[in-house]
Amino acid sequence: MTQLDRNSLRVTVGDVTRELPTVRVGSVGRVPLVEFIGDSEFTNAAAQAMLPLIPPGTEVLLTVVTNALPLTHEISDRSGLPYVVARKKRRTYMQDPLIQDVPSMTLGVAETLWLDGPHAARLKGKRVTIVQDVVASGGTARALARLVERAGGTVAGYLAAFKQGTSNLPLTYLQELPESL
Repeated sequence: MTQLDRNSLRVTVGDVTRELPTVRVGSVGRVPLVEFIGDSEFTNAAAQAMLPLIPPGTEVLLTVVTNALPLTHEISDRSGLPYVVARKKRRTYMQDPLIQDVPSMTLGVAETLWLDGPHAARLKGKRVTIVQDVVASGGTARALARLVERAGGTVAGYLAAFKQGTSNLPLTYLQELPESL
């Protein structure tokens, strides 16, 4: 990882290098912006590098829309593990969804996660690994863990492409990003 200037940070995953732009986030300052959506090469490199980090005994992957979704899909495709997705908005087709507030968001935006009832049923009795693109405070990961527990599953571990900031989660990740630039 190389800081090019205040406006970008260079990261390499596998044999893929990206210059991540930085964006201002409230009082935190400038933070690197990781984008997997629309970048298949970067997403595939991260998914491949994350395969050996999947906790043993994992039976299902759980993620949240949006940016972590293509990453989780590629990990699922390579590992053969199924995945489930929590949404940030209620959809009209949802049947008896589990609803979980995300108490604190690094970006200063409160959110609610929605897990459709039939999707929640796929977690029951399973060892679930929570997959994210970037973990900063861990608030979203904790909310996802609560959904796993409420669905009757067990959290096998937390997996992220990048860690940023301080979190007391037992997180496995590829690289650490600076908390602010």
